[in-house]
Amino acid sequence: PFVAFGKEILFKRKKQNLFTIPRGKLSRYIWYLLHKSSVFTSSGLQDIKELSEKGIIEPYIITARYSFLKHDFEKWLKKMKAERFIKQSFYNTKDEQPHLFKERMIRELGLDVFVEDNWDIVAHLTKSSRKTNQNLKVFWIYNLFDRGITYHYKFPSLRKAARALSSTDI
Repeated sequence: PFVAFGKEILFKRKKQNLFTIPRGKLSRYIWYLLHKSSVFTSSGLQDIKELSEKGIIEPYIITARYSFLKHDFEKWLKKMKAERFIKQSFYNTKDEQPHLFKERMIRELGLDVFVEDNWDIVAHLTKSSRKTNQNLKVFWIYNLFDRGITYHYKFPSLRKAARALSSTDI
């Protein structure tokens, strides 16, 4: 939310679904630091592991992190011990627009459910899946700033989203 607000103020841009792709050394370093703010794994990770072990879900990790954050992404995979429960992981090697990268990967993998924490990406994926008649449910992990947005598959945490995955209501 801070980056989106800053872009609107500084660059006087209308809100659009384009994400900044850092090109220079300074902007890449700032992005690197921002990704370091994630210190702990999500509290719902254990729930995802259990659902995977029970065969209820087949989890993938699809991150739009840019190519220069590859090392950071690989460290997170090791920290999570992802090889034990994640079918496959993907990151944005060609520095595509994040919403388009995720849309493409979801389509290529034929996913039924996708969990996302960025509202702009959730809105894009929901709209594009309606246009293509894809039966995709996008689960949104909302943040403090976006909590007032109305959305059907809206959850305050990964744990709550994982529990909804295990229910028969989806």
